[in-house]
Amino acid sequence: MAKAVEEAGFDGVYLSGGALAADLGMPDVGLTTLSEVADRARRIATATRLPLLVDADTGFGEPLNVARTVQQLERNGVAGLHLEDQENPKRCGHLAGKRLVDVADMERKLRAAAGARSDPEMVLVARTDARAVHGLDAAIERARAYLAAGADMIFPEALADEQEFRAFREAIDAPLMANMTEFGRSPLLDLATLQRLGYDLVIYPVTTLRLAMGAIERGLRAIHDEGTQERLVPEMQTRARLYELLRYGDHEAFDAAIAGFEPEAGDG
Repeated sequence: MAKAVEEAGFDGVYLSGGALAADLGMPDVGLTTLSEVADRARRIATATRLPLLVDADTGFGEPLNVARTVQQLERNGVAGLHLEDQENPKRCGHLAGKRLVDVADMERKLRAAAGARSDPEMVLVARTDARAVHGLDAAIERARAYLAAGADMIFPEALADEQEFRAFREAIDAPLMANMTEFGRSPLLDLATLQRLGYDLVIYPVTTLRLAMGAIERGLRAIHDEGTQERLVPEMQTRARLYELLRYGDHEAFDAAIAGFEPEAGDG
């Protein structure tokens, strides 16, 4: 997926906590561990030349754990991460039932995260879920506190409409991140609109998973009902296209040059 994102011309790759949890067969309620997230981040960072931004949930513990999270993700090639101000068990940012930690607790986590970085260019994003819990003014107030505590960018989750996106931009003099997830509380604003509103980064966190799973479920139903996948073949990525994306030919050429290996016709 990261290779496809790079080839499509995007500027970065995002590792969504919700998508990773779903990939592991679990809901997004804080069940994933630092080890699972860090391992997936390492695999993605290795697969692409694009910068990788990682959803680090609540930091996997208290300030000392947050510092370790930052150090581990940095070692695994991550360009940035975001931490959120929810209590555990956390919730998807666009669901009801969220509870927030005290501002002072989040400030301590952010100071720990900022102090743990060895690369000054690693981006520390503070996510606040306050809009859905306490309202827009509370979210803005928290954003200011988080910037003072060491955050480089603010991620205001679940803003309700374009006017709120504009109001948040007018209130906060720092880089802002927008979340354009489907089926959520926020409208699906296009890139031109977000740029006009002054947002610096936009993520589509579960879009590729939803596209893939929609196609998979339709395909499985067809195979179950018809006893064959023949009708589905025109909708599939071809073998040739997969090999192109994985640079199969480059690996064969390297193998031939170094080891003298030459694949037989029909290999693969």
